[in-house]
Amino acid sequence: MIFLDAAATTPVRREVLEAMWPYLSGEFGNPSSHHSLGEAAATALAGARSAVAKVFNCRAGEVTFTSGGTEADNLAVKGIALARQAADPSLNRVVISAVEHPAVEESARYLERIHGFAVDVLPVDAHGLVSVEGLRSLLTAETALVSIMYANNEIGTVQPVAALAAVAREQGVPFHTDAVQAAGWLPVDVKALGVDALSISGHKLGAPKGSGVLFTKGRLRVEPLVHGGGQERGKRSGTENVAGAVALSTALTLSHAEQAVLSARVSELRETFIGSVLSEVPGAILTGDRSQRLPSVASFCFPGTSGESVLLELERLGVVCSSGSACAAGSDAPSPVLLALGIAPETAQTAVRFSFASTVTDAELEQAAAAVKTAVGRVRNLASPQPN
Repeated sequence: MIFLDAAATTPVRREVLEAMWPYLSGEFGNPSSHHSLGEAAATALAGARSAVAKVFNCRAGEVTFTSGGTEADNLAVKGIALARQAADPSLNRVVISAVEHPAVEESARYLERIHGFAVDVLPVDAHGLVSVEGLRSLLTAETALVSIMYANNEIGTVQPVAALAAVAREQGVPFHTDAVQAAGWLPVDVKALGVDALSISGHKLGAPKGSGVLFTKGRLRVEPLVHGGGQERGKRSGTENVAGAVALSTALTLSHAEQAVLSARVSELRETFIGSVLSEVPGAILTGDRSQRLPSVASFCFPGTSGESVLLELERLGVVCSSGSACAAGSDAPSPVLLALGIAPETAQTAVRFSFASTVTDAELEQAAAAVKTAVGRVRNLASPQPN
């Protein structure tokens, strides 16, 4: 099997398993307990927080551990907007892009539905890119928060986050970015990016599912979503997942150290794969920006097919991939991301996404490109009217 669905999840790295194992076995203490087992857990949690802060180039106190990227996005969007509105009731607008992950979009819609916020949606061009000037035109004196993702999970387009954050900063508006897909492939130095909040998820980096992180800058107030004992400096109550925090910090540290070399290598393989598919599969359409793209994502539409049928044929040929976001699995509706690019609904339903792990090889992608040609051809032949 050739696994080309790493944007959905990645296998847990051996180094990560070894790092977290003690906190799943002998070192099982609650970090809030004042005895030796609890103190050992608290020390491990503090070490994990410091390791994440080192990669983010921030202070340890600015790091909040969560259950994953979805919770981190929810805490950022709802928590920052509600805290800002509590301080100034006139702050009742949030800005998101037209291609956000549902964790951000649905959080914004919750604020609209329950708390009376207005949601301003920044459009994208045909390649999925937002405009810096477009953001500037949307900001008002009532804008409480801007949330624009670093890199898209379906088409791989990378946004100019530093430039966007600078525009928000000019207007005194906090800027959050969902960096779940970017982490491990792109720099996540929050000072260089100029962001006020940034979310990542462990299972995209080789940590187990159920671990995530939210960076929030300095004195930026965040209204907690989960109330209780006041853990995570009051931002997220509940007994901390020490093993998960250790796992995520280990995976993030490893991927950060490898990032530059692996990104360059996988980018070259991606370009070869894209070229092969476009040249060998008639009518294939690359989605997303050709140059401002994650090293790890190549996404296409194959008109005249069904994306789900192509996926089934590819799996029969030994290639596992997806039709888009794993968070929309089971839905036969066309992707809102592709519709935002101006792609017709019937074409959007032919989408297939290939996303690569850092270990992908040239031989695997060569075999996968050949499988794509075969799979698309079979699906088109089956869809064509047969002579009597």
